[in-house]
Amino acid sequence: MMSGKIHRATVTQANLDYEGSITVDPDLMDGAGILPYEKVHVVDVTNGARLETYAIKGERGSGEVCINGAAAHLVHRGDIVIIIAYQQLTEAEARELTPRMVYVDALNRIVRTSYGDGFSHNPREAVAAR
Repeated sequence: MMSGKIHRATVTQANLDYEGSITVDPDLMDGAGILPYEKVHVVDVTNGARLETYAIKGERGSGEVCINGAAAHLVHRGDIVIIIAYQQLTEAEARELTPRMVYVDALNRIVRTSYGDGFSHNPREAVAAR
């Protein structure tokens, strides 16, 4: 089950020589409930690439979203990405789960958070806010 996501973040850096991961501003990670070293999926809205990696904390308040290692061949600075965390749960646990979603502006500042009801928004409004 999806437990949290950071929606439409802008990649601020792609570091091919780092040993892997995605570096994310802790404000964004906290908002989405993503823990350090948690496995995440990264969906590149700009080019359609999808990959799995793990999240590490960057500098708090920086808006940093940096793709590290080999993934930098797929995701580039300026790309728009969705960072998604999942949990494996029993059916009973899944029914109680409230996903945490963070929506950001073009500078990766949180403009809205949603707890389980984020799919009811108008996508055009989200794009217009950027």
